[in-house]
Amino acid sequence: MAEDRTDLLQGTLDLLVLKTLALEPTHGLGIARRIRQVSRDVLRVQEGSLYPALHRLEGQGWIRAKWGLSENNRRARFYELTRTGRRRLEVETKSWERLATAIQHVLQTT
Repeated sequence: MAEDRTDLLQGTLDLLVLKTLALEPTHGLGIARRIRQVSRDVLRVQEGSLYPALHRLEGQGWIRAKWGLSENNRRARFYELTRTGRRRLEVETKSWERLATAIQHVLQTT
C-alpha cells in the first residue's frame, strides 16, 4: 500500500517556504495550502513543523512578519521574503538541484 504523505528531508521545508513566499506574502496556513496544492497533495506541512520553521527563518533575517487580516477576516501574521531571503533562496535552490541530480544519477545506475 502506498504511503499517503511524504516526509520532507531536513532543510527542504525551509526551501519550500522561501519559494512560496517569493511568489507573494502570505500567512502560515496559506503557505501550507500552497505547498500542498503545488505538490498535487503529496507534501503536507504540519503546523508543528511549519511554525518553528517560520520562526527560525525570521530569526535568520530571511523572512519578516507583520499582522494583517486573512481572507476570512481573521487576524494573522503575514510572512514575506526579505532581500537576504531572496539571495538565500537562490543558494538553496542551486544546492537542492545539485543534490537531486546526484540522487538521480545513483538511482539510474544499474
